[in-house]
Amino acid sequence: MANHKATKKDVRQSAKRRDRNRYYGKTTRNAIRDLKENKEQKAYCDALPQVASMIDKLAKRGIIHKNKAANLKRKLAKKVATLA
Repeated sequence: MANHKATKKDVRQSAKRRDRNRYYGKTTRNAIRDLKENKEQKAYCDALPQVASMIDKLAKRGIIHKNKAANLKRKLAKKVATLA
């Protein structure tokens, strides 16, 4: 464990950030899972913008890479055609 005051604070901050990032990531993964379980095109299309927004926020915060976010959104948008 660190002995410097600033290092102790950094440990506290990083723990808080880690918990927050895990929460955002898990919430988004659950939203994606629920969206994929949707079998009706209308309901899927209604929920897609909210999930895409959550994915964008993860990329903006640096929790996931921007290319991963783009790939996730592409796969979700592609599924709309298969539901028709």
